[in-house]
Amino acid sequence: MQSNYTENITNESKKSRSVRKSKKDFRDKYFIKDVENITGIKAFTLRVWEQRYGMLLPKRTDTNIRYYEEDDLKYMMNVALLNANGYKISKIAEMSREEVQQRTLHISENNSTHQAQIQALTNAMIAFDEREFNKILSINMLKLGMIETTSSIIFPLLQHVGILWLSGSINVAHEHFITNLIKQRMYTAIDQITTPLVPNARKFILFLPNGENHELSLLFASYILKTRGQQVVYIGSSTPMDDLNQLFKVHQPDVLFCAVTNANSHMPIQVYINTLSRTWPKTTICITGNQVVKRKDLKVPANCRVISDTTDFFKFLDGAD
Repeated sequence: MQSNYTENITNESKKSRSVRKSKKDFRDKYFIKDVENITGIKAFTLRVWEQRYGMLLPKRTDTNIRYYEEDDLKYMMNVALLNANGYKISKIAEMSREEVQQRTLHISENNSTHQAQIQALTNAMIAFDEREFNKILSINMLKLGMIETTSSIIFPLLQHVGILWLSGSINVAHEHFITNLIKQRMYTAIDQITTPLVPNARKFILFLPNGENHELSLLFASYILKTRGQQVVYIGSSTPMDDLNQLFKVHQPDVLFCAVTNANSHMPIQVYINTLSRTWPKTTICITGNQVVKRKDLKVPANCRVISDTTDFFKFLDGAD
């Protein structure tokens, strides 16, 4: 029930940021570690393929460091996808780059494995190809539905993107590019819900703590709740406690739902959970996000519930323990 790719991005040190920034001053050059991180092909294997099949001809910087251009990276991403789907590397090497691309597109449209779809979406992200990214999302949503696509493809994709970002293999523009496209899809899907409120529907206030701006988990929860005929008051990002208190007085919700992905230095997560619990002791408080799901040392008050994933959220809605 979380897109936890942003936690490490938010918490990394200033030193890591400066190292990555110096590496990211240009993106016409991808070093062999970048290609390995993005494609999953080991650097040693890349060199073997270069020597044996002449698949790539890396260039050299002024300091004699080998690098690849963007077209080379896209090509190797397609090669990796074909190879993962049963094509022998010797056969791929005989294909033109155009043929490799066409066969990759065919796989992304017809292969239902989640990993193949994640790789295809990664390819579209690297190319900033909005049309292809949306097409792949559409195909998966038609086949799997919004909930399965989000749980099994979108959130794992975002975790993968976070790893690539931290390794310096992509920059923040890539993350913003796909996050905005996904948010647009979620907004559209929510707007199209026509499920009426069920009898005795519970009222949920959905919000993010002050300083938190990553809404994907919140939007996903809103979608699930509305398809189940529950009443949703969507507040969104960066909600101060004082504002939340005023909203609570007006709406009197049955459940408060929030996602905590970033570390909030002004109010540690344990203090924040305790504050929510003490302020509204008779209200159920659902909390998700990496800051709570992966913390084993948290003491969860009796009126609070940690939502670890989509299945856990469904159990809560169904009243199961």
